[in-house]
Amino acid sequence: MTTDSPGDTFTLPDGRPVPRTTGDERAMLESWLDFHRATLELKCAGLDDAQVRAAAAPPSSLTLLGLVQHLAEIERNWFQRVAGGLDVPPVFEDPAGYALDPARGLDQALGIWRREIARGRELSAGLPLDHVGRVAEGPVPGMQVSLRWVLIHLIEEYARHNGHADLLRERIDGVTGA
Repeated sequence: MTTDSPGDTFTLPDGRPVPRTTGDERAMLESWLDFHRATLELKCAGLDDAQVRAAAAPPSSLTLLGLVQHLAEIERNWFQRVAGGLDVPPVFEDPAGYALDPARGLDQALGIWRREIARGRELSAGLPLDHVGRVAEGPVPGMQVSLRWVLIHLIEEYARHNGHADLLRERIDGVTGA
């Protein structure tokens, strides 16, 4: 399946957008990120709160719910803090996002995650790929990164965690595949 012109969009039978195969760099990067975001959501589809809290395998405490929360934190960090230069607090009590709150279920976590995505899109929409932001904290505070780098990093981050989500989903109910 290919994308022949800038206006062409395709979706897979499961509803995920097919990443652009032609077009400008930004459209391609954003479409790959959207594909991986949709993949994470697909991995959570049809599961109840108890299932998304099921840990991968001892000693890991990784869960699908924890991944959704973690990626909400990742969205906020890279688009708001780094690219946008905003001083915003963590989304959740645990700055990594993995810790589960008994009162917060999947629907609420997905809603928060979607709001972080929307805010990141809003902040980055007018920025060129060469826009430079600065990492405020972590292992490399002060490091400068371009918006291009942020998009590539988030594609990598989602791809890695979607691999985790594949294993988690298979452990929960046997569902495998993209």
